[in-house]
Amino acid sequence: MADSDLRETQQPLKEKYESDPEAAQLTISATGDEAADATTCSVEVGQAMYEAELHEGAGGSGTAACSGDLLLGALAACSQLTAQAVIENFGVDADVSVQVEGDLDLRGTMGVADVPVGFQDIRLDVTLSGDIDPETAASIRDATERFCVVYQTLVETPGVETEWTFEESAEGEI
Repeated sequence: MADSDLRETQQPLKEKYESDPEAAQLTISATGDEAADATTCSVEVGQAMYEAELHEGAGGSGTAACSGDLLLGALAACSQLTAQAVIENFGVDADVSVQVEGDLDLRGTMGVADVPVGFQDIRLDVTLSGDIDPETAASIRDATERFCVVYQTLVETPGVETEWTFEESAEGEI
C-alpha cells in the first residue's frame, strides 16, 4: 500500500471516530475449544482457527504454538503493524522488524515451586533502518508505543473479569 493509500483509507475512519465516538467502540473475541487431548486445543481468533498446545516443558509435543507463543506473537504482530503504519503515515522511507522474547519459570505453572506464573520479563526489540534522522526515529518509536494496542495493554494492565459457568452432565454429575 502506498503512503497516500493508508492515509486515504484511515482519514474517513478518523473523521467518523471523532464525530461519533461510539463507532470506535468494539469488542474483539477469541474462543478456545477442546481438541484431541488435554494438551491441545483449538482457538478461533478473527477469521482463523489455530491449534495451540501446552509448552513442551509442561507436557506438550512441541508441534504447535503454546499460549505464551501466541501472546508474544500478538505483541510482535501489533508492534510490527503499528510501526509500519506509523512509518507510512510519517511519509519516510524506512524499514522495521520486530523480535519479542519472554522469560518465564515453568515451575510456577507446573505448581512445583512458589514462583510467579507467567512471564517475568518481556523484551521487545525493534530495528528501524533507513535514511532517517534521530529525531524522526524517536518520533516513530514514541508513536508506535503509544498506538500499539497489545503493547499498551501489557504496559497499562487492564482489569480482567472471569466468569465460570458449570453445566450439569447428562448423568447428573458436575
